[in-house]
Amino acid sequence: MTALFNIPMAKKYTVIIERDEEGWLVSEVVELPGCHTQAKSMDKLLDRTKEAIKAYLETSDEPEIYEEFVGVQQRRIYETGIANL
Repeated sequence: MTALFNIPMAKKYTVIIERDEEGWLVSEVVELPGCHTQAKSMDKLLDRTKEAIKAYLETSDEPEIYEEFVGVQQRRIYETGIANL
């Protein structure tokens, strides 16, 4: 029996994006140690991050993930205490 659909399985990766001191956007893929890239624009960064993930997965075994990324919080500190953003 042949399959009706040949849909590849999608994997979800957590990407942390920061701006460095020179103004570059830098992305790091949490689940793939050493998988990171940079660009000047967000669109270019996202394209390069996708390419970096593909290259990483093609050249190495996918690591076992023992931790789950939960989230990031920002806090604003006032003289009188801490307030949520």
